[in-house]
Amino acid sequence: MSGIAASGAFRAAPSTAEGAIRLYLLIEIIGWVAAVLILGAYGLLTAGKLTARSPLYQWLNVVGAAGFIVNSGVNGAYPSAVLNVIWAGIGAAALWSIASARRSST
Repeated sequence: MSGIAASGAFRAAPSTAEGAIRLYLLIEIIGWVAAVLILGAYGLLTAGKLTARSPLYQWLNVVGAAGFIVNSGVNGAYPSAVLNVIWAGIGAAALWSIASARRSST
């Protein structure tokens, strides 16, 4: 057997069921990571480690909301998906405002 074939580089494509399971797990992982990001941001804000005008706080919320948009949308939880589109928009607007304020102060 050649080196490429022996290495497993030409394995058979996963079955449809295996692909669906992998996709389901990926969507669930995205949802859990999103939850950790948003809860982490809120915890850090509440503990006084971050401020609401902190870029890190806003990025945690924007990325977390994006994960929830994916997870909620795929699972048909459209009210949650819409909420998170708005949540991400608020975070993006805050990041824009923070960046604009920094540019004007220099």
